[in-house]
Amino acid sequence: MPIIVIRYALETEPSYNKSCRAFFVNNYRSFAYPRLQLDSQYLEISFIFAIEIYKLMIDQNQIKVWNKQLQGKTPQEVIAFFLNLFKEKIALSTSMGLEDQILTHMVSEIDREAKFFTLDTGRLFPETYDLIDRTAKKYKITIDVFFPDTYDVEQMVAEKGINLFYDSIENRKLCCHLRKIKPLMRATKNLDAWITGLRRGQAVTRKDLNTIEWDKTNDLVKINPLINWSEKQVWDYVNQHNVPVNPLHKKGFASIGCQPCTRAIEPDEDVRAGRWWWENPETKECGLHKR
Repeated sequence: MPIIVIRYALETEPSYNKSCRAFFVNNYRSFAYPRLQLDSQYLEISFIFAIEIYKLMIDQNQIKVWNKQLQGKTPQEVIAFFLNLFKEKIALSTSMGLEDQILTHMVSEIDREAKFFTLDTGRLFPETYDLIDRTAKKYKITIDVFFPDTYDVEQMVAEKGINLFYDSIENRKLCCHLRKIKPLMRATKNLDAWITGLRRGQAVTRKDLNTIEWDKTNDLVKINPLINWSEKQVWDYVNQHNVPVNPLHKKGFASIGCQPCTRAIEPDEDVRAGRWWWENPETKECGLHKR
């Protein structure tokens, strides 16, 4: 990592500085410095030092270095690089989709003790729950399951209705926030990086993604090992390695999320056309993968 000079006023970016301040308060004994002054108004570290910082201080320059360094590498090579780099501070986030199942296969072959997690929104297909169980048993791994807060969901349903997401984009995004985003925050709070199954070919909202991204929303490095893969490559790998998949794929479901918000697609439709099909393609993200 480069030598870093830190002088940061807390009032400029309150949300970031809260995390920044907490990081240095919790870790100050591991640093060499002549003076550390902390109070409610500002944080100032008056010293030049070099340190590996894997979470709060990784900037776009490091992301660019990694993207260049790993250009042309296989997904397995990308995964192995970051598993070794971040060790217990990285996890695979799986929605049990095709790409995530492939990554589960790859990660488990590299390190069966790696971390895996999924989000149970409370509105998933029965086939998805069955796949979670089958996958964990096949690869002999633990898939941690994170649920939404009961009170949050009860209050939302009481105010907006059980199927509020059909009424407006705002309602749908609220539902996604409570059922997905908040549980994701808990799932990743002790991580420095997460692995996802994003591909550029999945949607117009993902066409500009890179293999390595800085997830500003969650203050994490995001790794997308399959970003350049085609749908054909995905299915070829699934068939070649006998990867367990959701049986709904054979019924026309290309992308599978919550049951009320997912439908089968026609042969000529986009792969994510069945997700929130009543919305425009440009709005079809739940918020998990903001740039």
